Amino acid sequence: MLDANLKKQLDTYLQHIVNPIEISVSVDDSPKGKELHELANEIAEMSGKIGLVDAANPRTPSMSVGRTGEQPRVTFAGLPMGHEFTSLVLALLQTGGHPSKADPALLEQIRNLDGEFHFETYISLSCQNCPDVVQALNLMATLNPNITHAMVDGALFQDEVEQRQIMAVPSVFLNGQPFGQGRMSLAEIVNKVDSGAAKRKAAELNEKAPYDVLIVGGGPAGAAAAIYAARKGIRTGLVADRFGGQVMDTVGIENFISVPYTEGPKLVAHLEQHVKEYDVEVITEQKAASLTQGDYLQIGLESGATLSSRSVILATGARWREMNVPGEQQYRGKGVAYCPHCDGPLFKGKRVAVIGGGNSGIEAAIDLAGIVEHVTVLEFGDSLRADEVLQRKARSLANVEIIMNAQTTEVRGDGSKVVGLTYTDRTNGESKQVDVAGIFVQIGLVPNSEWLKDSGLNLTRFGEIEIDSRGATNIPGVFGAGDVTTVPFKQIIIAMGAGSTAALGAFDHLIRTPAPETAKLMQSSSATETV
Repeated sequence: MLDANLKKQLDTYLQHIVNPIEISVSVDDSPKGKELHELANEIAEMSGKIGLVDAANPRTPSMSVGRTGEQPRVTFAGLPMGHEFTSLVLALLQTGGHPSKADPALLEQIRNLDGEFHFETYISLSCQNCPDVVQALNLMATLNPNITHAMVDGALFQDEVEQRQIMAVPSVFLNGQPFGQGRMSLAEIVNKVDSGAAKRKAAELNEKAPYDVLIVGGGPAGAAAAIYAARKGIRTGLVADRFGGQVMDTVGIENFISVPYTEGPKLVAHLEQHVKEYDVEVITEQKAASLTQGDYLQIGLESGATLSSRSVILATGARWREMNVPGEQQYRGKGVAYCPHCDGPLFKGKRVAVIGGGNSGIEAAIDLAGIVEHVTVLEFGDSLRADEVLQRKARSLANVEIIMNAQTTEVRGDGSKVVGLTYTDRTNGESKQVDVAGIFVQIGLVPNSEWLKDSGLNLTRFGEIEIDSRGATNIPGVFGAGDVTTVPFKQIIIAMGAGSTAALGAFDHLIRTPAPETAKLMQSSSATETV
């Protein structure tokens, strides 16, 4: 089951188990059941502190991890391989007493949660967003005896997926009711179940002293800006909804110079580790809501808190563009999806559509073609915009159909899920319908700048922040970097360079501009001399 190299790595990790644990397995004679039993056996044989017992579980095949003598609180319904193998390893270590590296205050908050919390997370093994959620909930279950968590492989338990109408992963249920969908961090989950957390956090943030530079956004541009600013020895803060931004949703990265191939989450982990090597105050789970000017520049947050700084770097990035047609919002997560890698396996054997004929759209069609029954690509223009090599590959696939001059006008559903779409043939104005179970939208990006419309910043008609060669905006002390700006090419490596430029521009501004307190003293002194 496990190759020699993986066994060697796993053996090293298992040395960190402090307290005896047990793996409880519930298997059948299915191929997956046999694989799961083999995996559990191999793991148990590698450590004297791991026991193996048979158990009955309504979900079979499954394996649960718990301390010896206690009821297990972490369950994997399905075979935890692929992206979820790391989740299994962490569950073994943390159940066995190996400490988490999460924020100690957050860990204490989890231990103090009051109430019964029974979580279930439906995942696909190809989903790169799912492990973060699974690992967060597993950790919560190991820390608090009132919390349990079950990871459920949606491809293996299709009946549950159909019954609960799950069409996007990760999908989290709490005590049998929908709790959340998509990537969620540990802090976000904890704060969602801890009703008083947001108010306490806002009060804490309001007490923060002003920064020299405050970066808004945690993607590649924001990370680069934070590193360059901190290296100048100035007080640096970074506030973001989540660290990593859109890169967290990127699968393969093959054009990051000097690194032939990496994946989004891996790159983000390296970025975060690099940022934390410097004196940067990182504040996550906070969304910016306003930018105002005064003695200091002020960033108002949706939580009600306000952060002040002598300079600000706006690096809020961009998000997937939506079609803005009837039915899209109603069926979002119920057939309308934006991540083919994450949600594709949920549509196994079904017919789907991909909206968009650029690189993202054609890559999505190629990936989906190996999973689903049929893929229909709808492109608004009269030709595809994807690279020629991708076009050739897509056209060679028997179950991929490409329709040009197609303007999607409506997402059709039955009240609970997508059943098809309507489009207009732009060559003759005729309205046509395509019956599909899933619609994957891949039509580009829109800058995350809505919150800046009343700030006085110059924005283009597309919502991009206008910047000069130094990253400066029209407001003194305010800089921009990355996909939210007018930089012409939206690429990771370009965003990093832009973040570095903005940080250097902000530092140059700071050394040429006295701090508010100094400026007031200078004004007072000048007035006295005049008198």
